[in-house]
Amino acid sequence: MITFRWFGPRDPISLAYIRQIPAVRGIVGALFDIPVGESWPLDRIAALQDEVNGNNMELAVIESIAVHEDIKLGRATRDRLIDNYCESIRNMGRAGVPVLCYNFMPVFDWTRTDLARKLDDGSTALAYDDDALARIDLSRGTADLPGWATAYSAGELKKLLDAYRSVDESQLWDNLAYFLERVVPVAASSGVRMALHPDDPPWSIFGLPRIITDGAALERVTTIVDDHANGITFCAGSLAANPENDLASIVRRLGARGRIHFAHCRNIRRTGVRTFQETAHPSEFGDVDMRAVLSALHDTGFAGPIRSDHGRMIWGETGQPGYGLHDRALGAMYLHGLWEGIAGGQ
Repeated sequence: MITFRWFGPRDPISLAYIRQIPAVRGIVGALFDIPVGESWPLDRIAALQDEVNGNNMELAVIESIAVHEDIKLGRATRDRLIDNYCESIRNMGRAGVPVLCYNFMPVFDWTRTDLARKLDDGSTALAYDDDALARIDLSRGTADLPGWATAYSAGELKKLLDAYRSVDESQLWDNLAYFLERVVPVAASSGVRMALHPDDPPWSIFGLPRIITDGAALERVTTIVDDHANGITFCAGSLAANPENDLASIVRRLGARGRIHFAHCRNIRRTGVRTFQETAHPSEFGDVDMRAVLSALHDTGFAGPIRSDHGRMIWGETGQPGYGLHDRALGAMYLHGLWEGIAGGQ
């Protein structure tokens, strides 16, 4: 199923527009006003589902229910927060939403240093440069971090970064295991598939540990709790930032075990060591062999949701960087056509 991310009533791109993209049948959505750590009420999830259904699409994925930093840090408050997370999962199941995409990145979600890199064709795209990141002054909080959605004051951010000084990669793995051991059984009994998203970019930033960076890490996640409900989001663009990641091989190994529950299929071009820019979706424009990725998904029996993920800003469109309508719609149709060709019109 080809899906499209929608940011709710605040999104300038309406469901009425999205439903006009011929291939799109599912929406990837969330409840953006609920504070991190609180449980999501069933009536709110059901209302979101009803709104999507009213536009002849289905709410295919929740992306995401954020994992509270106290859980990642292993603090004493984590049990209460995990209980709330479990209740959100139960309510997803009651509402009939089958997939939950989430991440375990400390403090910062996906990170870019340029929200409008000018490409050769005149479009603009998201880009990342490790050297540029190193020049960002965090003493002012997140004010200087391009596009960062979660605002931290200087004092709040300092306390959080200080707390992570005692958390290395091994401890973060332990804290992830503690979380999964408690939430996966709830997901399994609720009919919800957990889909952990790789770290983006797939390396440490600001000295913080990042652990979900390659195929071996993704496989390790699925063995912590060996249940079909414990799976991953395969994100081509995130993993491709590291040239050592063999995307098709990762898909085949995890797909053969039925552990890929969601696929983000966007393209990037590496422009140096730990630098990259996002591109148009077709293979020729970046470093992702999209046909090889989709062939591996198809060959391993993947039947879950796929989304074109981020897009360029094209044709004079303005809006939330990475989340315009036009290029994501082009990407959705490209992925649909590629999948149809691989499947032989089945």
